[in-house]
Amino acid sequence: MVKTLLIILCFFFPFLAVLIKEGPSLRVLWALLLQLLGHIPGVIYGIYRIVQD
Repeated sequence: MVKTLLIILCFFFPFLAVLIKEGPSLRVLWALLLQLLGHIPGVIYGIYRIVQD
């Protein structure tokens, strides 16, 4: 259930979903950078980080 909500959050704020899943890290900055460069790469990276165990 939580993973599903994080994936939905990825469509709007990918960096926030990665932050909730992994805590403050360099991966959050990557997600933010990718979102600023183009929303779609940020969403793809966010979903990738959420789904990966």
